[in-house]
Amino acid sequence: GSPSDFLKQVVGEHVVVRLNSGVDYRGVLSCLDGYMNIALEQTEEYVNGVLTNSYGDAFVRGNN
Repeated sequence: GSPSDFLKQVVGEHVVVRLNSGVDYRGVLSCLDGYMNIALEQTEEYVNGVLTNSYGDAFVRGNN
């Protein structure tokens, strides 16, 4: 399948989103779009593997 098919299958699953800066956001994938804008629920932010923040919902803006 295509990458798009894979991403549709993991909606509702726990995922890790790693930014270019190295910061990880771990949470439940709520939705995403063609620009790779990502909405997460139950989100935790990790810097260098250390939990730094917890958020209910988070929006990670993709790069077009």
